Amino acid sequence: MWNKTSHVEFIIMGFPELPHHQLLLFVIFSTIYILTLLENVLLIVTIWLNRHLRTPMYFFLGNLSLLEMVYVSVTMPKLFSNLLFGEKTITLGGCITQMYVFLSLASSECFLLATMAYDRYVAICHPLHYTSLMNHTACIVLSLASWLGGFLATFPSVVMISKLQFCRKNTIGHFFCDISPLLKLSCTDTASIEVLDFVASLAVLISSLFVTGTSYGFILCTVARIPSTKGKHKAFSTCVSHLAVVSMFYATTIFMYGRPKAIGTFDLNKLVAIQYAVVAPFLNPIIYSLRNREVRETLHRALHSSASFLVCFRTQRLKPWPN
Repeated sequence: MWNKTSHVEFIIMGFPELPHHQLLLFVIFSTIYILTLLENVLLIVTIWLNRHLRTPMYFFLGNLSLLEMVYVSVTMPKLFSNLLFGEKTITLGGCITQMYVFLSLASSECFLLATMAYDRYVAICHPLHYTSLMNHTACIVLSLASWLGGFLATFPSVVMISKLQFCRKNTIGHFFCDISPLLKLSCTDTASIEVLDFVASLAVLISSLFVTGTSYGFILCTVARIPSTKGKHKAFSTCVSHLAVVSMFYATTIFMYGRPKAIGTFDLNKLVAIQYAVVAPFLNPIIYSLRNREVRETLHRALHSSASFLVCFRTQRLKPWPN
């Protein structure tokens, strides 16, 4: 018979499949984490430094960078202490909080990517009304709605999970607290929570995909009517980076949260989770920077100015004091 005393803490297993490579994993993940933070900070500073980049598209891109810095910071520090010091325990409250913030930010990213697609639709399909439709107030409202929508969408499921009893073994076969491994540990009936979580996930994914797909449908129709090849390329070039990020993000999140009974394939879930929780936030700033000429030029000027300042500062320090 199962122990009927509900656990107050869990053990996050991390990567027990590689017991002799914990230090190597720490180096790899910590390097990716630091680079992710630096890339996103650099992208935000680049947008802030260039007046020409203070447009709705870059305002939303700045929001995405900020979101992804918080996104990776929810799971990575605990993983580092796990890999480096073997500190695998986490309290029930800490586990629920980590899960809620992580899933909420993932949902917010869905809404934010949809908002960015809508912004491109207005810019390409209604260029004469772009300034009035995507004014400062509209950008702030859409941004806040994306952030708040994600946290509200996951709130009911997390509240129900927090009321469960966890009286089986307390080991989580993942590197962070996610819904699937947590539900597997409960000795309470989780069917209603699985249904609620599945419906909530589909609602977030379908609504955001609908806005994104519809926006790009109209964009393709508009671009197809442009007579010159150069004009078509110029119009669609602003969407390439966003499409790459959207494709990578939705492919993994739909696999993880858009299918019923996802609690039975932990090992595969863990591999996919690395893709959208670690790799995607690392690659997104690179994708946007490499594909955008204005961002590249501003970044190059900022780095050149910083290097020149450091050279001048060092030269002044090395000059001999006058007699």
